Amino acid sequence: MESFSELIKNRRSMRKFTDEELTQEEVVSLLKAALMAPTSKRSNAWQFVVVDDKEVLKKLSLCKEQASQFIADAALAVVVTADPLASDVWIEDAAIASIYLQLQAEDLGLGSCWVQVRERLTVSGIPSNDYVHDVLELPLQLQVLSVIAIGHKGMERKPFNEEHLQWEKIHLNKYGGE
Repeated sequence: MESFSELIKNRRSMRKFTDEELTQEEVVSLLKAALMAPTSKRSNAWQFVVVDDKEVLKKLSLCKEQASQFIADAALAVVVTADPLASDVWIEDAAIASIYLQLQAEDLGLGSCWVQVRERLTVSGIPSNDYVHDVLELPLQLQVLSVIAIGHKGMERKPFNEEHLQWEKIHLNKYGGE
């Protein structure tokens, strides 16, 4: 493993994937990372639906009006859901699990991209959450936060350029403080 600083600098959203499948070991590593994500009061309100079936990936790629089509070309998609009745901070907990998946993917040399589902619509105006519920036959109480598309990188992306860091967004002791 490279340093964490290098890992976060190199993790870039990947929307192009090769046809190479993931190994069982890679999938297990990804899922372990998701299951180790911290949650409020250790509620573990999240649940994950792992999709590698090409037909289902194709259906999931239509979950949003735009910016989700690349799911069809991923080797794997992890649909991150949570139960709002199990935790009042299910969104935060599911978001942390989503990023843990992405960081683990990068550590394995894989590419990933977050597809926002919560509060989004399909091209026909159906809430994306409802669409994904229908595709995956999810229980009613689960809410979908994201779909994390994962696969072998289909293109090169330059690491994040630290010259673009927005230091003006950092405030000391109070907003606008010096």
